Amino acid sequence: MLSDFLPFFIQLGIATALAFSLLKAASLLGPKRENRIKLTSYESGMDPIGSARERYSVKFYLVAMIFIVFDVEVVFLYPWAVSFDEFIAASAAGGVMAVVILFVVILAIGLLYDIKKGGLEFD
Repeated sequence: MLSDFLPFFIQLGIATALAFSLLKAASLLGPKRENRIKLTSYESGMDPIGSARERYSVKFYLVAMIFIVFDVEVVFLYPWAVSFDEFIAASAAGGVMAVVILFVVILAIGLLYDIKKGGLEFD
């Protein structure tokens, strides 16, 4: 039983060894031109100057909300759209269509809320 997995473990060992050897070779052979700017931390495109307790703008969260609304919409509507022909052929196509319309209405309400709060107004 364990011998069935032997090729997998050999391949896993070779891949691990290759990954670590390539990382080590890159650190040994790569250029080393470190300076003060390259060594500073970088996060969200803002210079790390000032207090770490600085608040994010509400605009950041509104844009994130728009992304999540559209992402969830695509994730759930794409499989439905792919199998739309099967739903039309089924006898319960009206029920499925009502659920999809309800789902889109709920997401549209979220998007309208975000628009009302100014999520799409960029300065």
